[in-house]
Amino acid sequence: MQHHKKNSPKTKRPNISQYTVKEPAELLPFLLHKQSNLGRNAVKSILARGQVSVNGRVVTEYNCPLVPGQTVTINKDKVAEEPQLVGLTILHEDEDIIVIQKDAGLLSIASPQENEITAYRQLTSHVRSKDPKGRIFVVHRLDRDTSGVMMFAKSEKVQQLLQNSWQESVKDRSYVALVEGQVKKPEGTISSWLKESSTLKMYSSSRPNDGQHAVTHYKVMQSNKNFSLLEVHLETGRKNQIRVHMQDLGHPIVGDKKYGSRSKAIHRLGLHARVLAFVHPTTGQLLRFESTIPKSFLNPFRQSPS
Repeated sequence: MQHHKKNSPKTKRPNISQYTVKEPAELLPFLLHKQSNLGRNAVKSILARGQVSVNGRVVTEYNCPLVPGQTVTINKDKVAEEPQLVGLTILHEDEDIIVIQKDAGLLSIASPQENEITAYRQLTSHVRSKDPKGRIFVVHRLDRDTSGVMMFAKSEKVQQLLQNSWQESVKDRSYVALVEGQVKKPEGTISSWLKESSTLKMYSSSRPNDGQHAVTHYKVMQSNKNFSLLEVHLETGRKNQIRVHMQDLGHPIVGDKKYGSRSKAIHRLGLHARVLAFVHPTTGQLLRFESTIPKSFLNPFRQSPS
């Protein structure tokens, strides 16, 4: 006896409903009326998942105006298109924050002149694929050519909470920097007042209170006569702080032409945000995110085969 045939799947009818619009309406009330067996939240999530189209075009806005003669299609089999993330990986996401690892080369957010793809823009699409009203708020930035861990807020309230308590909330913000030359002191602290020149380049002033106070701590992890790999802790987070301070130290970051580097040893900037540890703004929990040191940073220290 062959029992196994009983479980063979029946050809499933596609789960598609089509309606013709008879009178002007907004999309959400129209769907609630047509799908009266579903609750409001269920209909909202069908919309958010991109399963509703009007005349063949996917629409997610609740208040999309409908006019007589249009065709509204609901396809519950359609899997939501999660936008592809380019140059970043999400490490953590909850109702309040998103923590990512950013690749070198990706802008955190665009300046008014630039219209290219950014971490900010991609994460906005990502949250909107689940909630059409979703938004993203900038908490801190990484330079375009710096890779590593960074965080965004999902509401203005959380952004404010984080920015107002940044010094207390952030328990560890450490980077690895590949710099030119052999750093002699195994560890040290650089302290200066940072200012911005008319060409938007930051520089250190030795005059107290002349600019923004910046403090950087470093430890040598590995070095040879050409390069040093440093672990860098920020006490303050000023624009280009580590890059200026490494130049001040006489050991500019590899690939940082703007701040004195002549080496292109790794074909990118030798700066990576390795650790971000902070107290969660609403749960109070201590979260810690650590990303691996880019392999290219370690290449200068590999023994060359004899």
